[in-house]
Amino acid sequence: MTEKIYDAIIVGSGAGGAAAAYVLANAGLCIALIEKGPALPRDSSTLDASQIATPGRFKSDEVWQQSNGRRFCPQEYFNLGGKTKWYGAAMLRNRPHEFDADPTHQCLAWPIGYDDLEPYYAQAEGLLGVRQFKIEPDLQLIIGRLAKRSPTWRHEPLGLSLSADIQKHWIEARHFDGFASPTDLKKDAQTVFLSLIQGRPNVDLMSNLSVTELLSQLDATQISGVRMSNGMTIRGRTVLLAAGALHSPRLLQRYIDKHGLAERLPCYANVGANLKMHVSTVMVGVSPSVKTDLLRKTTLFLEASLPHSSVQPLGFDGENILGLVSKFVPHTIARRMSERAYAFLLQTEDGSHRDNRVKDGSGATQNLNLLDYLASRTPAAIAEHRHLVRYFRSALLRAGMLGYSRRVGVTHTANASGTLITGKDPSHSVVDSMGQVHGLKSLYVVDGSVLPRLSRVGPALTIYAWALRVAEILATRLK
Repeated sequence: MTEKIYDAIIVGSGAGGAAAAYVLANAGLCIALIEKGPALPRDSSTLDASQIATPGRFKSDEVWQQSNGRRFCPQEYFNLGGKTKWYGAAMLRNRPHEFDADPTHQCLAWPIGYDDLEPYYAQAEGLLGVRQFKIEPDLQLIIGRLAKRSPTWRHEPLGLSLSADIQKHWIEARHFDGFASPTDLKKDAQTVFLSLIQGRPNVDLMSNLSVTELLSQLDATQISGVRMSNGMTIRGRTVLLAAGALHSPRLLQRYIDKHGLAERLPCYANVGANLKMHVSTVMVGVSPSVKTDLLRKTTLFLEASLPHSSVQPLGFDGENILGLVSKFVPHTIARRMSERAYAFLLQTEDGSHRDNRVKDGSGATQNLNLLDYLASRTPAAIAEHRHLVRYFRSALLRAGMLGYSRRVGVTHTANASGTLITGKDPSHSVVDSMGQVHGLKSLYVVDGSVLPRLSRVGPALTIYAWALRVAEILATRLK
């Protein structure tokens, strides 16, 4: 029997993998999509905070190591649709200037500009049904007070990939940010892109299987397939890495090391380097009145003196905010506080530093993957973030809200990016402007690891747009 040769093998089903699969399948190409985890259950368990908080139920229980030797489990998700099933549905474009270098903030330049990605931003927004929701009463009151007492803070609508009638389903409206919708009221990689191609004769979707190795045949610079955790191998004309910024670079590093290609590939030094994750803080603002808003996450706050930073409300009601209140506060008081609180995510773009990296642990003494990240390596980002926290807390106080905050630690890898950055020069990047790895034929990258800059907002929409663009280019090449 003749071995099946796919046109494209895609490793990972998150934003990048699903968007690329959608384009390649619609072009009539034969594709295999491999996902490490299963499809999520359709019951209410994905809305249950107690189950979500337990590693191993939905979150990964993989143990990693930091550079100081501390062991931890990154907050990664292995399931059909990847992280897009869980995080907050905010879909924001990078601003045009965020494609340029900013040396003072250690930000690298893209090899393409905003105009190159704009049509794919629009395509992704259309497919995901990105829409703006009316600002709810409690948030409107906060905005009005900020405008009056802290006028340098401005606000603009926050686009969300949510169903237009989600507010009619109050349980899901209160549980979309950090929860997975069992009724598809949140539009994500699985409900939008994969649902449109799943079951087609030219699409093989393989779940509960991890890729352990990239394969070649005679020419080590020609990737020709993958080996999976069950020992099965499949072959393809191209392979697309979409496993995420913590996992795609480890597959590539493992391959280069095995085949002794490090000296032949100038890009090797950058594989796994330049990890970015945002410098982030969660701030809870408490005031005397009980808050009854449902969605909450409808507005983005910006301050002109903080060009790399943004603030957005979290889609958390009092039940979820309760978990953010200090454990030293008696439960009864903590509950009353959470009912009167609004939670905000404060984000600052971190720059690129070669020492901030991930490293494959296979073959190491303890077989642990390494995540070596110190925010202090990008001091301009730290300085701006401190100003952000201080300015926004002060603004909330003038608006009648007492704010307290908690820094988001290294275990929160929701926005991890940059570990296979795209660029023109192989000695300073890994992937070219078309998504192909420098020096390796038929290997492409379509996940967040390509991002040279993280911008001041979440990267989901940019990952979708990048993958749509790369897949369109690749479809033309393959056909």
